[in-house]
Amino acid sequence: MTAYLIVRAEVDPSVKSQFDTWYQTEHLPDAHKAFHAVTAKRGWSSVEPNVHVAYYEFPDLDAANTLINSDIMKGFIKEFDRHWAGKVVRSRELVEFSQTI
Repeated sequence: MTAYLIVRAEVDPSVKSQFDTWYQTEHLPDAHKAFHAVTAKRGWSSVEPNVHVAYYEFPDLDAANTLINSDIMKGFIKEFDRHWAGKVVRSRELVEFSQTI
């Protein structure tokens, strides 16, 4: 079944515009390619305006778990922190879909 890496980021309002531009032009395209994700999507919450969510689709949970534990992911985390440490708090979840209608 399809699996998703979901990254939720709480962005300091003072850097929201810069974060949005960076994620759009650099991070999402680079991560999509490096992660070998099927798709990569992102957006801002309409309920919590400073919450950004990104979704990376994988063919299955094994592929997503392989990425999570890889040096590629460690490099992306380090680069993210270099840009946004102290200004963005994020969490990651892996979700495997068990049903689609």
